[in-house]
Amino acid sequence: MSYPLIRSKQTEKSINGISTQVVCTEFSNYIFIVLTQYGKIGTLVSVTPDSRSGDISTSMFTTKVLLGKEEALTHVCAKNLATFVSQEAGNRPVLLGLALKDSSIEAIKAMKDVIKSCQVW
Repeated sequence: MSYPLIRSKQTEKSINGISTQVVCTEFSNYIFIVLTQYGKIGTLVSVTPDSRSGDISTSMFTTKVLLGKEEALTHVCAKNLATFVSQEAGNRPVLLGLALKDSSIEAIKAMKDVIKSCQVW
């Protein structure tokens, strides 16, 4: 059986009454996730594991806004949404596109479940 070169999954779910789309794509060296409530990629954030930390269970992550507005909340959301993906994907970096109307704690928890449902790693 042959696999496609690029594996990708997408889904749409209503979170707190807001239509939320997720697309997860696996590349050989990173995972690309788009999480949008506006129908566009939004702010692009790189979430990379810190190589100095040898213990996976306590690994640190660095977030960097590559495109879009530099806001503290963006970094917090990105870390919350992408850390588990990186860990489950063998500590690969995650590229995350965020365009959120609702970034409440409840919404972020629900979004993590939606991301898990699109697992390609």
